[in-house]
Amino acid sequence: MIGIHHLRPAPGAKTAPKRVGRGPGSGMGKTSTRGHKGQGQRSGYSMYVGFEGGQMPLHRRLPKRGFRNPLKRTFAIVNLDQLDRHFEAGATVNPTSLLEKGLIRAARDVVKVLGRGTLTKPLTVQAHRFSRSAVEKIQQAGGRVEVWSA
Repeated sequence: MIGIHHLRPAPGAKTAPKRVGRGPGSGMGKTSTRGHKGQGQRSGYSMYVGFEGGQMPLHRRLPKRGFRNPLKRTFAIVNLDQLDRHFEAGATVNPTSLLEKGLIRAARDVVKVLGRGTLTKPLTVQAHRFSRSAVEKIQQAGGRVEVWSA
C-alpha cells in the first residue's frame, strides 16, 4: 500500500551544499572560490544590489522625473448606460456591488456617477459624487440618489 511515507523528492532535486575551504582535493580549497585579493575576497564583504564596480550606478545616472502626490484621490467613473446594462430594476447600486460586477477596480476609490447614456429602470444609486445630469436621469427613471461621504 502506498502512503505519504513513501514519497521521495525527484531524482536530482536534492543536492549536497557546496563545501568550500576543505582542501585541494575538493576543487574549492585555498581561496574558497573567492579569488585573490580585493574587496570581494575579504570577510564581511557584501555588495549592494545595483553595484557596478565603482562606476556610477544606473539608478544614479538617470535623472529624477516627475512628482507623485501621496494625497491624490482617485475617482472611479461609472456611467448610467453601464448601470442600465448590469443591474436589474429596483437594485441597490453601491461601490461594493460595482466592484462585484467589475465596473470599478478598487473599493477604496471615490465613485462618481456620470450621465452618459439613458437609464430605463428605477435604481437606488449610492455613490460619493454625481453629475447634475446623472441625478436628473436617475430621478426621471424613478430611482433614488444617495450621496456617501468620501
